[in-house]
Amino acid sequence: MNIHDVLLRPVVTEKTTYQSDAHNQYTFEVDPRANKRQVKEAVESVFDVSVLDVRVILLPAKRRRNARSRSQRASQRVRVPTRKKAIVTLAEGQSIHFFEGV
Repeated sequence: MNIHDVLLRPVVTEKTTYQSDAHNQYTFEVDPRANKRQVKEAVESVFDVSVLDVRVILLPAKRRRNARSRSQRASQRVRVPTRKKAIVTLAEGQSIHFFEGV
């Protein structure tokens, strides 16, 4: 798997903003086939930082109502696919400037 295919997008929420400020941790949505070693190599090469720890979370598929439909019938349900998130802890004093100012 190519290094640039591992990281899909950053996850920016209130919780992840707090984690980046207080604990120097950054969250990314990653390819479901990627493992911890591939995530670590991708973050280190793309952002030129030193990664101390990687935690991976597998979010299972869910069924949700379609926002365009007012009906609650089962046929109007939409399946959200399985996703994988990675929480990356950086060495002290380092940061990813992509997240700053968001």
